[in-house]
Amino acid sequence: MGMSVTISAATGQDAEQIFRLQYLCFQSEAALYGNYRIDPLVQSLDSVREEVAEDCVFVARLGEEVVGSVRGHLGEDGAASIGKLCVHPRLQGHGIGARLLRAAEAALAGERGATRFRLHTGHRSESGLRLYRRVGYEAVGTSQGADGVPMIVLEKPAGTYAATA
Repeated sequence: MGMSVTISAATGQDAEQIFRLQYLCFQSEAALYGNYRIDPLVQSLDSVREEVAEDCVFVARLGEEVVGSVRGHLGEDGAASIGKLCVHPRLQGHGIGARLLRAAEAALAGERGATRFRLHTGHRSESGLRLYRRVGYEAVGTSQGADGVPMIVLEKPAGTYAATA
């Protein structure tokens, strides 16, 4: 009998697994840009712990193993920034990323009053762009990450999160 992947709010005990998973998952992203100094690869464990304590962080679990995560926080303009969405490579393509995204959107809108959702993804990140467009995000601009990677900025109104479920 197989196990189901469950989505839940992260706890402080999840920080180390999130940290390791993030490092694994963003290797392919770094390879796309030939840049292994992207934020998810250089972020410290202490910084991940801070985000888990302060931000809206969800994990996907397969048994006791954290196999996916996403983070979000509410900005002063009412827009919730969502980032560092990752799913273990062996489980990608099964809808876990979309489920994590929906959980973060629901919490950010319902519990924190977000009016819009905003995220950034690398301009070569085709799988991420496909997911974000499929769940209602639209490109609204471009930016450059602190690591020099060209990014696409995507947004959607917070009222549409339920429609992506």
